[in-house]
Amino acid sequence: MLLKRRKLNVRALVIGDSGGIGAAIADSLRERGAEVVGLSRARNGFDITDPETVEASLNAVEGVFQLAFVATGALVVTRQGPEKTLREVTAEEMAAQFAVNTIGPALVMRHAARLLPRKERSIFAALSARVGAIGDNRAGGWYSYRASKAALNQVIRTGAIELGRSHKQSICVALHPGTVETSFTANYPAHKKHSATVAAQALLDVLDGLSPKESGSFYDYAGAPVPW
Repeated sequence: MLLKRRKLNVRALVIGDSGGIGAAIADSLRERGAEVVGLSRARNGFDITDPETVEASLNAVEGVFQLAFVATGALVVTRQGPEKTLREVTAEEMAAQFAVNTIGPALVMRHAARLLPRKERSIFAALSARVGAIGDNRAGGWYSYRASKAALNQVIRTGAIELGRSHKQSICVALHPGTVETSFTANYPAHKKHSATVAAQALLDVLDGLSPKESGSFYDYAGAPVPW
């Protein structure tokens, strides 16, 4: 298995390795023996919302990776909290959400065919969110975030089909990390929360149990499929 908690000689690319979950993913991978290459705004000026930066940064990365993990994302960009009603929807917030949560990961995924080995098991994973599941939407609200994550899920699903034609052992998945303890989620006391470290370890365990037949799917941190 690729990510078992024994020492392994694998390379991992973590996009957003200075964020809460991204940093925990990178640390957990190193604990498992992986060589980790990280790209983030704080560490090396990587801006996933800037197409030129994404292209230049990924073109500068050499070699192949058994895992490429996109851990970037934003719940809000121009607001204090997600929209509760249609009256609160603005073009500015929706465009900003799509830039971070959908377009950026898609631009990273453009490089997946070069970054991942063609003839061995490999994984491209991106953080999504359960609220992006159209089939699981019962509460409404959070328009920009829900829409941008739903669009990300479609990017992952479509990219998995294309990548699977040339990389037969590839696995492309969207992942829901659960509600992770952050300053923002402190405003949502009813949600069951866990630390970024717990979320990272759980997500890596989920990836470890997947095979190419699960490529193009959406899973939560417990390994349960999430409806589209």
